[in-house]
Amino acid sequence: MEFNISTFALEIINFLILIWILQRLFYKPLLDVIAKRKQFIDQSLADADTVRKQADEQRDLYENRLMLWEQEKQTALTALHQQLDAERRTQLDRLTADLEQEKQKAKVTLTRQQQEHQQQAEKQALQNGARFAAMLLQQSAGPELEARLITLLINHLVTLPEACKLCLQTLGGKKSVPVKVSSAYPLAPEQQQLLEQKLDSLIDSQVHFQYARDAGLIAGLSIDIGAWVLNANLKHELAGFAEITHDFE
Repeated sequence: MEFNISTFALEIINFLILIWILQRLFYKPLLDVIAKRKQFIDQSLADADTVRKQADEQRDLYENRLMLWEQEKQTALTALHQQLDAERRTQLDRLTADLEQEKQKAKVTLTRQQQEHQQQAEKQALQNGARFAAMLLQQSAGPELEARLITLLINHLVTLPEACKLCLQTLGGKKSVPVKVSSAYPLAPEQQQLLEQKLDSLIDSQVHFQYARDAGLIAGLSIDIGAWVLNANLKHELAGFAEITHDFE
């Protein structure tokens, strides 16, 4: 095979034309496509990096917010527990104060009831004692004891308080003043006469005397002068002694 220069030259020219055609029609567009692809990939990577950075920022923000929320929640729980403890202590103190107040009220009520029961028992004992003394005196009483009580009454009429004398003097406006004298035993005429003289000296009006027996007096007299009553007998004295003793306790 012989070497032909013209043919070689044509081959070189064809090769160069082919290269030019390839570069013109294929390589340059391919480079443009590759460059655009590279630019797209770079842009995608940049966008992805931006998205990653934004995601990291959002994650950090979320984590910070979550941490702040946990702190706020813990602070709120702590404040709530403190408030509940304070409210519980307040309610407990109030309940303790109410219980103490109720305890004091119950104590005062119990003390009052005990005092009332004691006073009632003492009053009952005094009344029983008065009844017992009345029973004994009723068995031992007689005209002699009644005579002594009448003497004491007559002597007492002389030394009546001014208020009593004034009360008797106000009866003077009446024409006749009825005087009812009750006695455990019949009065002797001299006793009636002495009693009438003393009362006549105290009452300015005419006095009309009525005498009656009342065995319940045990011994002594009970004198009714209108609205004014004078007792000098064992029945009323014993009852009055029981009442006075009870009042002074």
